Amino acid sequence: MNDLTKAEEQVMQIVWDLKETAVRDVVSRFPDPKPAYTTVATVMNALDKKGFVNKVSAGKSHLFSVKISKEDYSGFKAGSLVKNYFNGSFSSMASFFAKDNKLSIQELEEMIEIAKKQIEKEK
Repeated sequence: MNDLTKAEEQVMQIVWDLKETAVRDVVSRFPDPKPAYTTVATVMNALDKKGFVNKVSAGKSHLFSVKISKEDYSGFKAGSLVKNYFNGSFSSMASFFAKDNKLSIQELEEMIEIAKKQIEKEK
């Protein structure tokens, strides 16, 4: 799985919420000033090429649907975080977040479970 750019992640957040959508619907979800239709279309086409969405012709436009779930991507990012910044150590990651962000035990346990699952998938 590839990382998303900031623009791709902004668009994917909307696509994940809508499940299936057209470019114009994604544009309408952005706050003012809204990005150009062509800019969003370019990003959505890039997401299709990266395998995050499915693109299907629908008359003169296209419909895009989620191919990689938000949960799967979140797990990938959490696993990458542990692997790349904490040398694969869940306890180091938990300690860091507990000190700096004052996360609850439940939140830390959830993060660890997500990261463990993703690292297992990568093996």
